[in-house]
Amino acid sequence: MGSSKEKLLSRRRFCRCSVGGAAYTATGGWPTPRQAFAEARGIVSLIKDSAAVSPIVTHKLRNNISVLEGSGGNIAVLTGPDGKVLIDAGIGVSRPQITKALAELGADPITHLINTHWHFDHADGNAWLHSVGAKIIAHENTRKYLSEVQRVEDWDYNFLPLPSGGIPSEIFATERSLKVNGSSIGLKYYGRAHTDSDISATFGEADILHVGDTFWNGIYPFIDQSTGGSIDGMIAASDANLAATTDKTIIIPGHGQPVSNRAELKEFRDMLIAVRENVAALKKQGRSRDETVAAKPTAAFDAKWGNFVIDPGFFTRLVYQSV
Repeated sequence: MGSSKEKLLSRRRFCRCSVGGAAYTATGGWPTPRQAFAEARGIVSLIKDSAAVSPIVTHKLRNNISVLEGSGGNIAVLTGPDGKVLIDAGIGVSRPQITKALAELGADPITHLINTHWHFDHADGNAWLHSVGAKIIAHENTRKYLSEVQRVEDWDYNFLPLPSGGIPSEIFATERSLKVNGSSIGLKYYGRAHTDSDISATFGEADILHVGDTFWNGIYPFIDQSTGGSIDGMIAASDANLAATTDKTIIIPGHGQPVSNRAELKEFRDMLIAVRENVAALKKQGRSRDETVAAKPTAAFDAKWGNFVIDPGFFTRLVYQSV
């Protein structure tokens, strides 16, 4: 990419596709369905164009585990003689950059891919990763959503099913465990959270937890109510993540700075609770959605959390819809 401004624009374009901002305009209002559909189609193309040239940044953690940043959600990679294990797949057009980044982590083949949920920015690379040897594991709802046309109402957009090779071949309902490269990997279903297909991935010996899009580090999150997401579910997932970690745990969020910790996660959880309470109180008073937005229930948090594509007004609308 060119200048830092171009990189920021590229990242914003990407997030508008991957986190649902196609239904949001610069003025903070909702466009008509026709406008939203046209915008979403354009943003999908823009994000693929951007992902095709964006570099991948590798963050090495511990116990042969790294995080790749730059193609959709943050991708965790475990290397070793049993083959590479990936948590999330990024965007398909990033294949050359991801392939290069993976090669720099060692010559082990790719053998496993785990999807934290069904969204485009986490599963679009499934097909190519399967074609080079990855067995795809996910929650049963992820397979369901990736197997059929999926409409995201906040984008007014229909996503087509993935090719058969990109559909997870191994699914589970509540929990699943693997032992690969001497590492114990525990997969656990959250229930309704960011979507109703979200899972966490725990690397036991390394004390590293990938929480997918149940945690957005330093930015307001998207909540996909089209496929079962809710603010209460996000809070419950945050509580579960806090219960599963200590101050020594490395936490990998779905978006935002890819290497995080329990203190940052707790701050995220506390923000969600406070905004939910503020919005619920206004709604109980009989305030309309627009009146609630105008009351600025997120004001205390906007300076830190409101500087990305999910702006304060958009986030307030998402919370209002689910309280």
